[in-house]
Order: sequence, then structure tokens, then C-alpha cells
Amino acid sequence: MSEQTPEAIGEIVARCASKAKLAAPDLAGASDEAVDAAIGEMAARLSSARAKILAANAEDVASAEAAGMSGGLLDRLRITEERLEDMAEQLRLLASVPHPARETPVRDLDGGLRLIELRRPVGVIGANYEARPNVTVDVASQLVKSRNAGVLRTGSAALRSAMALLNEVIAPGLSDANIDPDVIQLVPTPDRAAAGALVELPHLIPLVIVRGSGETTRELDRRAAAHGVRTLAHADGGGVLYYDVKADHSFAEDLITRSLDRLGVCNRLNLLLVHRDVYDAALPGIQAALDKAGVEPSLPPHDHAIGYEWALDSDREATVTIAPVDSLADALRVANEETSGLAAGIVTTDKKAADAFISGYTGTGVFWNAPTRLLDGFKLRGVPETGINLDRVPGPRGPVTFTDLVLRQFAVVPA
Repeated sequence: MSEQTPEAIGEIVARCASKAKLAAPDLAGASDEAVDAAIGEMAARLSSARAKILAANAEDVASAEAAGMSGGLLDRLRITEERLEDMAEQLRLLASVPHPARETPVRDLDGGLRLIELRRPVGVIGANYEARPNVTVDVASQLVKSRNAGVLRTGSAALRSAMALLNEVIAPGLSDANIDPDVIQLVPTPDRAAAGALVELPHLIPLVIVRGSGETTRELDRRAAAHGVRTLAHADGGGVLYYDVKADHSFAEDLITRSLDRLGVCNRLNLLLVHRDVYDAALPGIQAALDKAGVEPSLPPHDHAIGYEWALDSDREATVTIAPVDSLADALRVANEETSGLAAGIVTTDKKAADAFISGYTGTGVFWNAPTRLLDGFKLRGVPETGINLDRVPGPRGPVTFTDLVLRQFAVVPA
């Protein structure tokens, strides 16, 4: 248990936010070349500081194993040589992506005037996320690319890894590009009270990216709203697949296996809805596909909600819910009303059915003969994401990247 009071934790977070805000203008005014150089240096330092990063991560993993962390969560926590190289490659790609124009002419106005739309950084953006070390780099690099300062707060299990990434990769990469390294802050305490403090500083941090799972994230979203702080929140996940009456069975079975390559992630296959007319015939092949992935089915009658997210269940994360449905319309009803709305797909050879499914699903991502695992910033948009926003209102929805982390400003100037 931490001996620090909530007030003391709040002061720690506020100091981080103040440092970031003070440094923010330096990043906001940086050239495109300097920003991309900083991100490129971060990629290089992931390689040159490899030993220190892996050592810090090994300590995190050992502590988590001793505390009984589940296999799926340990998989998210662990950094391997391959994952480190993947992180570096994503940074190199991000550095090469062209910057959007900072100003765009809109139209001429009466009186010899002209309307211009400007892109402005938010200023300081907060981020609260789970024990996934790669997210520290993903979020920090996206903030830098969008010229926003940031205050990052990660779960206690990944704090050593995150600190190593900040001190050995992010801060020196910024310094090498002559950008104030204080623009990216990491809350140094593992205390959970820091998450609450992060969403209660509207004068310093007007926007917070809230990643995580379930009720904890929803509670942070509510606290942020009560304090006038906006959020980009991702609380729940779980991919849905509808097995249509005209599905190719061999293809469907392979798709099921590919949708379960990782279990501790939000976009994995969570719920399999099978048309009742093919349910009995398809079930043996489905079972074989699950066996190949090392996953157990939860079959009817269910003692849990249909959309229950197994990735959050440390005891039964290697589980997929299977349920028969009477029709495509029934599958859409379940996907729209009884799941998180993250992603759903249809496996079928019938284009008319696929079109109807795509038109009828209201969630963030919809897929035809493709795994919901593709709902990811890097896989879909070619750059790392800060998170996946599930809001059903106008604004950045789906994988959020640096292009979304800006404010629109209108300027009227002489033509």
C-alpha cells in the first residue's frame, strides 16, 4: 500500500502537468523536420538502449508473475526483442508520414476577406493506460507528432518499463532534436489515485486519453466529465463474428483461429454468432479451430452475458462465447445491443448478406471475411494509435492517431 495521501498524489500529477504545460510552446512551435527527427531518434534509441529496456521489463514481468498476473496480461506486459524492433519500425514509419497542412484555405468572404482553417495542438493531453509498455511509446510519439505535450500515467505493473522508455528513449530523442524533453511527463508513482488526479485538472490537462478495461475506465470518464475534462475513452472491447448460413466452412475455421492469435487484447474474437441453420454442422469445425488456438468454447445455455469480455477474465481468458442466432438481423441485434460496439464481422460468400451486415452494424469497425484483430491504428491507418475511441457522437472514432489530436481554428484575413 502506498503511504502517500490522495492530496500528495494530486500534487505529483499537478507538478508533471505544470512542467508539460510550460514546455508545450517549444513543441508547438517546432518545425516538421525537428518533430520527425525526434521520433527518428526515439527509434534509434530503442535499439541502442535495448539492454536497459529489456532489463527493466524483465523486473516488471518477474514482479507480475510473483503477484499472480494471468497469462494474457503477462503477454501484454512483456517486451521481447521482436516487439522492441516492431516498436522501432512503427516509430520510423511515423517519422516518415507527412504532416497535415497547418492551414487550409476555405473560401473568400465579402469585403476582400479570406477564411482560413488552422490546425492547433490541444496543449497538454493526459493519457491513462494499462500495463502495456509499448503504449508508452505509441502515445508519446503520437503526441509529439501532433505537437501536444503530454502527461502519461501507466499501471503499476509496467512502471519500470515505462520509466526506462522515457529516460532512455523518449526524453533523449527529444533533446537530440532540440525540443524540450519536459513536454512528455510520466507520473512516477504507482498509486492508483494518480489516475483520478489526472482527470481533475482542466486548467492544465483539458483532454485525457483513457485506455483500460471495464468499470474503472468508465469511472474515470465520469470523474473527468464532473471536472470539465474531455476524454477519448476506451473502456470495453471484444470482437464479434457472425458465421453466416453461406459461409465457407474451411475459411471460417481458419478465420476463427487467426482471430485468436492473442487473447489479452480488446480486438480478439470474443463472441461467435452462428446461424441456426448451420450451427450443428459447423460446430465440430469451430471446435477444431478453437482447439488449434488453445481456446475453450462457452456454449449454451450461458450463465453470463452474451457480450461478456473474456480478455478481462484472468481465470477464463482463453474462452469464446458461441451462440446460435436465427438470422442475420438477429446477429446484428446482438452485436449492436449486447456487446461493447468495438468491432463485428461477417464470414460469408454472399455479398448481399455482407452488405446488409455492414450497413446494419453501428459499432466502430465492421469486417467482411476479415478478423476484428485488424481494428488497430497501425494495421488500419499505418501509424501507431493512442487508443480506440468508441463514442457514438461526432469526433475521432475508432483508432485515434496524431491527425485527430488537434483543434480547429478559423482565421479571417485580408484576401
